[in-house]
Amino acid sequence: MFNAYRNLSPRTRLCLGVAVIAWGLVGLRLSDRAEEKFGYTPSDKDKEELRRWTPRLIAVDKSDEK
Repeated sequence: MFNAYRNLSPRTRLCLGVAVIAWGLVGLRLSDRAEEKFGYTPSDKDKEELRRWTPRLIAVDKSDEK
């Protein structure tokens, strides 16, 4: 698959790369609106449950004593 991509002309590769980036940006811009339109907006209960599953980092001081 990568060889097929490399065999494309540089201009075609550039256009393909720009298209992929544009597709991603459009998806990022429209995803929130689509969630609201289709009723997939998370409730406060869902957000709280997600916070419970979020990993927490705890800093531990390392002493020089052994």
